[in-house]
Amino acid sequence: MSLLRRTALTAALVVTLGTVPAISPSPSPTLTPAAAALPTAAIAVGDSFISGEGAGSYAPVTDVSGVSRSFPGWTAPNSNAFFCHRSNNASIHKANLPGITARFNLACSGAQPPDIANPSSNRAKGRQVASQISQVQQVAQTHDIDVVLVGLGSNNSSFTFGDVALTCATRFIADAWTGWWEFWAYLNGPVPQQPCSNDDLATTAQFDAASTETVAALRQLLTTLRAVDADGQHRIVLQDYTNPLPFDLAANLHDEENRTDSRDKFRALGSERYAAGCPVHRASLAPGHVFSTRLGAMVQSTFTTLRAEFPNADLVYLNVQQALNGGRLCEQANSPAGTLATPIRLMDGPTGVHLTSLSGYDKIDIQRIANSCVTYYQTCQESWHPNAAGHSVLGQCLSGAVATSQRSVSCVRASNGTVTVS
Repeated sequence: MSLLRRTALTAALVVTLGTVPAISPSPSPTLTPAAAALPTAAIAVGDSFISGEGAGSYAPVTDVSGVSRSFPGWTAPNSNAFFCHRSNNASIHKANLPGITARFNLACSGAQPPDIANPSSNRAKGRQVASQISQVQQVAQTHDIDVVLVGLGSNNSSFTFGDVALTCATRFIADAWTGWWEFWAYLNGPVPQQPCSNDDLATTAQFDAASTETVAALRQLLTTLRAVDADGQHRIVLQDYTNPLPFDLAANLHDEENRTDSRDKFRALGSERYAAGCPVHRASLAPGHVFSTRLGAMVQSTFTTLRAEFPNADLVYLNVQQALNGGRLCEQANSPAGTLATPIRLMDGPTGVHLTSLSGYDKIDIQRIANSCVTYYQTCQESWHPNAAGHSVLGQCLSGAVATSQRSVSCVRASNGTVTVS
């Protein structure tokens, strides 16, 4: 029986740090013995922002052949199931979910809409894991699914979050360490050195295509949940995305040695921003926020479409675009200390040692280091995702979304760290 049907959610919709609205009992509907006997479960479905990429403490993942995969080493193919990076610190594990007895993280870093109904291994650059629907069906055999956290759409056939992040960071690093007249060849060819624009990240046509893919995938998920859930009662929280970078950098990161990022070659400034976790042009920040806002609008549109198609579904839209306020990378002068996101960190080859500084490296060194991220993507894929502290905040957001009686809520973090969901 659904925990949401066991309790009347009549408390205030404001959730503060460490608190969840009080709830009072309501009459329980009649259940079949089979449904009543199953333990309750919360599941997480989707991509890296749900799996816990960047939050560490990654659990083994069962691959498409049924083998449990632990960390395979830094030189392993990135298609290895372990690199789904299902964190024990992910928000699904941090949320306060009264009545839930088990939690299952089925999300996979890099997941795209087709991975909901098809094995990720079926597509290029997919990981060796079964479809997320088949994993949901497996959980439903032994548990009554009461809470479903979903985050999907930032990766699709038109663009991926990883490529967007890599584009802007690589342009900055190339601009910082080389002159415009110098030939600069990464593994994927010469890299432009100008800041990112809106269309560099994703065009309107690409967002339209991504929206179509996302709606189709989640339509399949909701149909499956309706068919397999023991009592047919479950709250589905559709979460959008938050930007790990601020609208502008802290003042101490604007220039170094009298050079700004609008000059040609600014290695000292490049090193300073990398150390702080944000190797990016200041002019790229606004397009980055346009991108994340458009992602949010796409998720909200998906919610509206599905609400119309599934009028009886207990579906809630969770806006987390302000959940990292005050804790974004390079928002404060001492970044990355105390931030809620993982800084960009690269390796000089698959060494297992992330570089915290690029000071003293020349342009040939930088080229080699950047190419390591391309060849061994797992060496840098945690970059610019919510860290463990960030997922603790997102867990509070999820707590509020599960407890609310509204259909759409926003999760906002105040400057003092207080989190409200309303």
